[in-house]
Amino acid sequence: MPDLKFLAALAACMLMASATAADVPVMLEEMTSTELRARIDGGATTAIIPIGGTEQSGPYIALGKHNVRATVLARMIAQKLGNAVVAPVVSYVPEGSITPPAGHMKFAGTLSIPESTFEDLLFAAGQSLRQHGFRHVVLIGDHGGYQKSETRVAQRLNKAWAKDGKAGALALLAYYDVTQEPFIADLEKRGYSKAEIGLHAGLADASLMLATDKSLVRTEALARGPSPTVNDGVRGDARRATAELGKLGVQRIVDTSVAAISEFAAHGAPSTPHKEAK
Repeated sequence: MPDLKFLAALAACMLMASATAADVPVMLEEMTSTELRARIDGGATTAIIPIGGTEQSGPYIALGKHNVRATVLARMIAQKLGNAVVAPVVSYVPEGSITPPAGHMKFAGTLSIPESTFEDLLFAAGQSLRQHGFRHVVLIGDHGGYQKSETRVAQRLNKAWAKDGKAGALALLAYYDVTQEPFIADLEKRGYSKAEIGLHAGLADASLMLATDKSLVRTEALARGPSPTVNDGVRGDARRATAELGKLGVQRIVDTSVAAISEFAAHGAPSTPHKEAK
């Protein structure tokens, strides 16, 4: 009797060889269990867990900004890698105190969970993916507030898998870091001020969103102004945001992430310093 696992792996390899990178399935939720098994047996060793968050971004950007952006970018990264699968986006994240409300929780629609719950969720997701045969689990976070949690979870997973010797986890902080000084520098070179670029829901944020899913930006209302203030939950001025500007950031994110994941898969986690999010 033929080896069914071997035949499934062979079929997956043949499919990958005959398809373009964009055709190869990468989204776990869009596959059947059998299709996923074939992808793993065919060499898909990396699982990416995109982390978003449901939070306010002022009057012109939808609450699901981080969830959609993390999913779109994770798909692009996985397609470029060729041997990666993207897990469902984590949309419930720590956003601060609920009662009394603090930070983004002061604005309607923001959802917050305890940091410990968040970290346990990520840890369990990583363990699940390892159980199914993935050897490299990568956490990418679209929001600055939980970067330290990503690091702690990766450390927990690596400790749990230490005896295994065949698996590792990476908190890919560079995914977020590259949207800070490097992308901001790109925008400044084009004549935009730091005040306009902003730290939250400003020109940089809105441009990235326009480049990944423009339906989440209320472009007509944004064009009519006025520019929102910190009282509206915004730090920056998004009125001159464009998809073209956002593509600069998208390219940086994808290229940086692909390089770091490839290095991690080949040699283990890179020791890159992380700048504290503002």
